[in-house]
Amino acid sequence: MKDTVRDKLIVALDLPSAVQARALTDRLGDEVSFYKVGLELLFSGGLDLAQDLKRSGKRVFLDMKLLDIGNTVERAVATAAQLGVDFLTVHGHDRKTLDAAVKGRGTAPLKLLAVTVLTSLDANDLAEQGSTMEPAELVLRRARLARAAGFDGVIASGQEAAAVRSATGPGFLIVTPGIRLPGGAAGDQARITTPRKALADGANHLVVGRPINAAADPLAAARSFLSDIALG
Repeated sequence: MKDTVRDKLIVALDLPSAVQARALTDRLGDEVSFYKVGLELLFSGGLDLAQDLKRSGKRVFLDMKLLDIGNTVERAVATAAQLGVDFLTVHGHDRKTLDAAVKGRGTAPLKLLAVTVLTSLDANDLAEQGSTMEPAELVLRRARLARAAGFDGVIASGQEAAAVRSATGPGFLIVTPGIRLPGGAAGDQARITTPRKALADGANHLVVGRPINAAADPLAAARSFLSDIALG
């Protein structure tokens, strides 16, 4: 499998412990080059694992979804930048938070990604939060805000990828969770799409969690996703 294809797949290490996550990365071996370390794993050895993955030549996406007062976000991003990870997420709710993140990064090569609307949410969920916008409308608003603030890209579902690409142009990263192979179970994701569809609509990277990390044969599952990506 070509490295350019492997780089498009980010496997989410959404597992209870670093021991389990290490076992999965060992099993996936050279087939997977990019991993996401999220909140669940951060509290059980995830940061040490992230650094070990970097030392072994892997790329690492630290999914912290930061949202706090500006000073706290700035300092947290500065600390994350020192770890040498590749991607870091910040909630894209407001310009102050985004500006603080950019300031905290400084000149580090860390790529900042704004979370637009979680792929588990639909219009009813947004209404409960007090928003009258449809998910696609809010995603676009936050994507434009992130680009204006100097972010490198966004987290957005494949269903909004084409609109985000049109609104932000080339060079702006679109990282898409909620990816399923044709016929795959949606689980708790409300806005899913297939690898080929997301890539055709402008996504750069695809985040896949349970379809790989909970599979009976994670390596075979990863290869299935990579094969579908290669056809895109």
